[in-house]
Amino acid sequence: MPPVFFAEGIIDVAEVEIYTTPFCGFCARAKRLFNKKGVAYIEYDLSTDPGKRPEMLERSKGERKVPQIFIGGRHIGGCEELFELDFDEELDPMLGIGAT
Repeated sequence: MPPVFFAEGIIDVAEVEIYTTPFCGFCARAKRLFNKKGVAYIEYDLSTDPGKRPEMLERSKGERKVPQIFIGGRHIGGCEELFELDFDEELDPMLGIGAT
């Protein structure tokens, strides 16, 4: 079972999955954003679980770069796409957080 990282203060958000490797600055940046927003995520470290790479490739339609991020089972892409969604104010609604 991959590690699940919990942040305090948020419940009932969409499931977030992130495929990473160590020493990946973009992976760290994406995880920092989720932590800042108080969103738990499931991390699949491809260096310790190389069997997850074929799964990532299939789910992401062949994308090889990391991170590869899924929200609610939907592939959103990598770090750049994540921050673009945040900038465009589309990320919080996708995560199920924000104004009530």
